[in-house]
Amino acid sequence: MLELSVKFLLSYFIGSVMGSMLVGRLRGGVDIRTMGSGNAGGTNALRTQGWIFALGVLIIDIGKGVLGAGVVPALDLPFIATDPALSRDWLTMCCAAAAVIGHVWPMWYSFRGGKGAATLAGTLAVLSPDLILPVLLVWAITLTSFGYVGLATMAAGAAAPTYLAATRLPEDQPLFIYCVAMALYIIFSHRSNLQRMRDGTESRQARLMLFRRQR
Repeated sequence: MLELSVKFLLSYFIGSVMGSMLVGRLRGGVDIRTMGSGNAGGTNALRTQGWIFALGVLIIDIGKGVLGAGVVPALDLPFIATDPALSRDWLTMCCAAAAVIGHVWPMWYSFRGGKGAATLAGTLAVLSPDLILPVLLVWAITLTSFGYVGLATMAAGAAAPTYLAATRLPEDQPLFIYCVAMALYIIFSHRSNLQRMRDGTESRQARLMLFRRQR
């Protein structure tokens, strides 16, 4: 239990390092939480600061997921004995989830973070690289059909457990449970987007839509 607790917290601390805040500091103290949608993630970074800024944010935020899922679980920490009763699979899933949670609720930035998509993608790149292609396809199809980035992200999150259920159960049950939990978490973190879509005020990328109505 001690190993799980320490590594979970370590992954959470890594997840709490916000790419937008780091890149913003390099750009002279830019805080995108005061701009656009007020979110500290890559989409708002792209809308308010441009693609170079957003690319830096994306690299850092994806990297946090890679570290949380791929590095922290295997660390040999001083004074922390390896727990033989602890499943390595479940340890990895818990550390991956902690990185995503840290991104959404970062303790270093008053618990005001992003929405978790990029960091979740980083964890999936480690846990199951073959999931990336179907998830990206669902994201792209949804975005070009409806024009909503938030809706595309939620659909992509839901695609991961759906794909696993169809192709890899019951063998990959821990990964399936992780993906279900993270899909629900992504939907929860996008609840403001859902409300804006209901209100008709959500930003829509009409130029990316393949079937938009012609005026």
